[in-house]
Amino acid sequence: MPYGVQMAVKVMVESYPPKTTFSADQIPDLAGRVMIVTGGNTGIGKATVKALLQHDAKVYMASRSRDKAEAAIEDLKKETGKEAMFLELDLADYASIRRAAEEFLSKEPHLHVLFNNAGVMWCPPDMLGPDNYDLQWFTNVLGPFLFTRLLLPALIAGKATSPDGHTRIITTSSSGAYLQTINWDSLKDGPARRKMSPQMLYCQTKFANVVVTRQLAKRYADEGILAISLNPGNIDTDLARYTSGTVRRILKTFLLYPAHLGALTQLWAGTMPEALDHNGGFLIPWARVGKCRREAYDDVLGEKLWDWLENAIEGK
Repeated sequence: MPYGVQMAVKVMVESYPPKTTFSADQIPDLAGRVMIVTGGNTGIGKATVKALLQHDAKVYMASRSRDKAEAAIEDLKKETGKEAMFLELDLADYASIRRAAEEFLSKEPHLHVLFNNAGVMWCPPDMLGPDNYDLQWFTNVLGPFLFTRLLLPALIAGKATSPDGHTRIITTSSSGAYLQTINWDSLKDGPARRKMSPQMLYCQTKFANVVVTRQLAKRYADEGILAISLNPGNIDTDLARYTSGTVRRILKTFLLYPAHLGALTQLWAGTMPEALDHNGGFLIPWARVGKCRREAYDDVLGEKLWDWLENAIEGK
């Protein structure tokens, strides 16, 4: 069977995962641990924040819209009796990313878990990020990379106050990672990008999430940092806002699961002691160990992408 067909089959198989054996009730006490969830005001992010608050973590909800975040914080306070903190963050804006990191570091010396959960999907071709980057590439890869790099001092310091001596970077990828590698000529607007569909531009960002995660795991394991990427499953969130109403209705009827299930895999990665055995790993629904496409494990590609990202954020 051709490799591309194998990956397409893999997407379909993982679209209908077996019943989960993990629930948020199994999360240990998180008192004293500080966490950031990007995109925490909606969907999988909001469900993640809820579970963390229920287990007494101190949670920063990093979101672009203050109004939406404050409404979500109030909702979760009513549901859990606990209150998340708002951290203003626009992952498509260099200055916003730096301000968010500086604000967090001014308040907290330690960070125990960073959930790189936020993202955009299937944006119209005319939507671009800073410096003419493809918006999906900037928001899903370049912005989170910069944010993570700025927070590394707090993550490294956090191991001293972590019960297991580790801190964690958990990145939400997708089954789309199976369907595309990186077309280097498409990362900024131009003929190569315009030839790719919004769907494939999205998929390459999700593949890149896996590659970057493996590099983080390799480069910072000695500092006590655990890095894991994951496919959360096909989840009913507003991530599909750029699809037609008809497509959304079809997806919701036949393919999509509720947000609390989508949160399970990243909650397992971010909180459970068993996750310590899977540094650099890739998880699949629901909280199972999986494997991405073979190119994601190419160290030469990983180093090339890391160097590209370092050069892209230099001076920004």
